[in-house]
Amino acid sequence: MSDSATCSSSVFAAGHLGELTAVVPPEMVDAALESAGGKEQRQRRLPSRVVVYLLLAGVLFADQGWRQVWDRLTGGLGTPVRPPSRSSITEAMRRVGARPLRELFTLLAGPAAAEASAAVRFAGRLVVAIDGTQIPVADTEANRVVFPKPRPGPNGEAGYPFLRMVTIIACGTRSVIEASFGTDQTGELTYARRLMGSLRPGMLLLGDRNFAAYQLFTAITDTGADFLLRAKTGTTAMNLPVRERLCDGSFLTSARGRTVRVIDAAITVTTDAKTTTSPYRLITTLLDPGQAPALALVRLYHQRWEIETSYCELKSAILGGRVLRGRYPAAITQELWAILVAYQALRIAIADTALVRPGIDPARLSFTIALNTARDQVIRAANTLSDITVDLVGRIGAALLADILPARRTRTRQRVIKRAISKYRAKGRDVDRRTYPATLRTTILTTNPNT
Repeated sequence: MSDSATCSSSVFAAGHLGELTAVVPPEMVDAALESAGGKEQRQRRLPSRVVVYLLLAGVLFADQGWRQVWDRLTGGLGTPVRPPSRSSITEAMRRVGARPLRELFTLLAGPAAAEASAAVRFAGRLVVAIDGTQIPVADTEANRVVFPKPRPGPNGEAGYPFLRMVTIIACGTRSVIEASFGTDQTGELTYARRLMGSLRPGMLLLGDRNFAAYQLFTAITDTGADFLLRAKTGTTAMNLPVRERLCDGSFLTSARGRTVRVIDAAITVTTDAKTTTSPYRLITTLLDPGQAPALALVRLYHQRWEIETSYCELKSAILGGRVLRGRYPAAITQELWAILVAYQALRIAIADTALVRPGIDPARLSFTIALNTARDQVIRAANTLSDITVDLVGRIGAALLADILPARRTRTRQRVIKRAISKYRAKGRDVDRRTYPATLRTTILTTNPNT
């Protein structure tokens, strides 16, 4: 019997992911299983490889039960495949565990086609971003032990327990380089330190104010990577006295014995409605203003928002605002690694498509279109037969290129916490959803904004 899904009547018939099988081939799944110690000694009704593909397909069809997901995997194979019972699926998932999905993610992780967009590099360095997010999980007694609910707020108790995840992504392609997650009781900086092994010389890490901490400065620089982090201002600002003022208005200082460069700036947005000015303080290990001018670094920092967009794609596009379906912590861990694998596979397909059209920014290729087309190709069982020529662009790429997104508009208002699926207003301030023609002006400050 062939190791690939060439025969719809075999027990391996469901071992595919439609057109994305080209990105996650059976050989890769088998390698992940073997690395995780999951190589099977006997043929099962639900082989481990099939279970892995079922878990990945479950990510694409997050609103469907596992029997419905099975029907979509097997519906396009030609010969009917008898569906397993729900208990058999649950037991098979327990048997496989989370480690093969973790190993599979490790094989796929990385910046994808980083050369596809000039925006992903600065001063010869690959631009990456770090940030954290919270994801709700099923409210079961077992889950609450590991993922407790947040403390009750002014509106009462949270509806669901949460886990916390911190990732590093490549800004140009939004592909995931590494991820760490666990209980929401552990802070972002702890998870961030676990990711430092994925940084390399030649990388430039962007991060928001939560990551401007002395201990993280040391952890990042010890890897050989550089950083550009936004720092707090006002009464909570770090004590960073001016040691040497540079020609572009930035200055050198010492942060716990390490020389860093500080850029104080004001960004003014002018529209027909009003003019607003926001202060920025950036800290970086790029010390040469000739190689990295202050104004260029301020503009580059806006690339950090790519990781927020990635989280929106994970939580809104893939999950549709739903909680993770696992009923116990081990299932939650398995499910989240499966989500990261499926997300990375989609991102690789998008990056490959961008290479076909020189000069196209991967950010202008719709993740939602890629996701919906991938779902269709799973149902069709596309590119799963041995006599089919595999094309990484394929129907997914064709759908992406047929509906390229417009260039990103200039942002005119402060970012706020909001829920697109909620009928209630965003937290914190009223949101004006009108679009205004805008102009931006960035001013490098040569006086301390905290005094």
